[in-house]
Amino acid sequence: MASEEIITKFRDFIEKYYYTDLLNAIRKGKNSINIDFSILSKFDITLSDQLLEKFSEIIESAEEAIKQFDIPEAKYPIHLRFFNLPKSAYLKIRNIRSENLSKLISTEGLIRQASDVRPRILLATFECPKCGAQIVVKQMGKKLKRPTRCSCGRKSNFKQIDKKMVDVQRLIIEESPENLEGGEQPKRINVFLEEDLLDPELEKRRYPGNKIKVVGVIKEVAVSLRSGGQSTTYDLLIEANNVETVDEEFEEIKLSPKDKKVIKELSMKKNIYDLLKRSIAPSIYGHENIKEAIVLQLFGGIRKKREDGTRTRGDIHIFLVGDPGSGKSQILRYVSSLSPKARYVAGKGATTAGLTASVVKDEFLKGWSLEAGALVLANKGVACLDELDKMSSEDTGAMHEALEQQTITIAKANIQATLRAETSVLAAANPKFGRFDPYSLISKQIDLPPTLINRFDLIFPIRDIPNIELDEKIATHVLELAKDSSAQKAEIEPSLLRKYIAYAKQNCFPKITAGAIREIKKFYVDLRSAAALEEGEVKSIPISARQLEALVRMAEASAKIRLDNKVTKKDAKKAIKLLRSCMEAVALDAETGKFDIDRITTGITATQRSKISILKRIIDMLTDKVGKSIPISDILNEADNEGIDKAKAEEILDNLKKKGDIFEPKPGLVQKIG
Repeated sequence: MASEEIITKFRDFIEKYYYTDLLNAIRKGKNSINIDFSILSKFDITLSDQLLEKFSEIIESAEEAIKQFDIPEAKYPIHLRFFNLPKSAYLKIRNIRSENLSKLISTEGLIRQASDVRPRILLATFECPKCGAQIVVKQMGKKLKRPTRCSCGRKSNFKQIDKKMVDVQRLIIEESPENLEGGEQPKRINVFLEEDLLDPELEKRRYPGNKIKVVGVIKEVAVSLRSGGQSTTYDLLIEANNVETVDEEFEEIKLSPKDKKVIKELSMKKNIYDLLKRSIAPSIYGHENIKEAIVLQLFGGIRKKREDGTRTRGDIHIFLVGDPGSGKSQILRYVSSLSPKARYVAGKGATTAGLTASVVKDEFLKGWSLEAGALVLANKGVACLDELDKMSSEDTGAMHEALEQQTITIAKANIQATLRAETSVLAAANPKFGRFDPYSLISKQIDLPPTLINRFDLIFPIRDIPNIELDEKIATHVLELAKDSSAQKAEIEPSLLRKYIAYAKQNCFPKITAGAIREIKKFYVDLRSAAALEEGEVKSIPISARQLEALVRMAEASAKIRLDNKVTKKDAKKAIKLLRSCMEAVALDAETGKFDIDRITTGITATQRSKISILKRIIDMLTDKVGKSIPISDILNEADNEGIDKAKAEEILDNLKKKGDIFEPKPGLVQKIG
């Protein structure tokens, strides 16, 4: 098909279907219009096929056709951005081959890395020093291309007098995990974006972690050898014609009027909390409190920024610890599939760089750039961290800042940056020795620092204890699912639940009422005042300010579920009930029968701290009395007089030795250090 014929056909096509869109784009100062490829196919199937096969040639004729409309306000060239390509044009990144070169294709993937936007020369104008003629050279590669000769015969020393520049950015996209089969490594490809595709409004929705659909042309790029020559092997890249964001945050999900009507009707139901609970991982039987907590986590509280610049997070963090086979991983998998921006990370497969961020060499800008990890990629989403106890202490240590401050600070290779990690964390771990021991401190059973455990709002121990009635129900549930996989359907379909959460996050920003404040304040003060009345030097800390903030977050999330803009007394009671159930499981001191948050935060209860201080006082007293070397038998006798039994006193002495407070110069004697 001749170029004149192509220009005529495109002119007729745009005049018939897109002339109004073209005028609107020009009026708004834009230099591109979006074209539905299926409409072009219906208009002329031959033309659409040629566009797929010889895109670069055909698109020049198409843009020439737009110039013929001769609209005075237009800034040419005006680009055509295609979407809705046929299924035959869709290729997975791993299936792109040399036969696809110069063809228009569509593919999708996750953005792993994005360079800064930089200007690139598109056209360079040179002047001949001999005759003054101007020569325009189109720039295609990385190296500036100069004219080879002038019409007057001159072959060198041409002076560059002008240049036309366009913005350019490189993205590295990677295949989505859900499209991979077992054992496959996700493949990557470079995508280059130019001009109007880098509009700031569009660019801010394309950052590492987002899923995008790319329509573009496959091009080859020469690979340079270290020796300076050119390799016979070429690399592949995509020159983007159009980019659509697929994976959005809850706040960006678009809802139709019909969706909004269904959501509002659903929120009016009296049993909405139960419906939502039963919609979380319906294939897992029981765990009602955990499912209720996850519902609150998905809706989340309100992030607050105060006048002094400090921030309070609105995201709720949940930690599940329990016996193997209790359904923890299945719950995490379900949540990671439900949230539009979620990342699932497991055990030994995660490192500090994989969780936070790494510094990588940027070949495009010839410098260093940041590649985001799971917590940054899940920004405004949920990070599901399974087998947390299997990660090394260096890797889990990197999470402290992300969980509380919700930022990741990097200072490496001359790069100093603070990345946002406004992420809700749902973590799971097994006890250190395989099965959960209800009589041992939770912090001693998890191979994680107590300071990290303390950053979770809710901690749920899951115990697998034989129970005839419960076991029968679980067996029936599992076997019914084995017989018919659709037997246990969610009360609210995942697609509708996703829209419900999105609507709540977009439209509900509840304010706490006086009634809710009184309820939370009473709970907090009553627990603290009970500890204040205790006798003895060391008092237990039943609840801290962190748990107070957690109560506010959960109460706000409860109000969001009802699509209410007020946090009521009922919401406060729901949050208190959930927190109390967790505290009874993990923060109840068996020796006193009272709450002691130090069971979680430090691993040492107030009762133990009291006994340690008594033993230290005994050692000080005996040092003054008998000298530096003290017989252990004397310490045990004095401890017995203070009400500390022999076994407990020996355990405390062993711990003091490990910490370096005392040492054993001879068998049966101890001596204080320092």
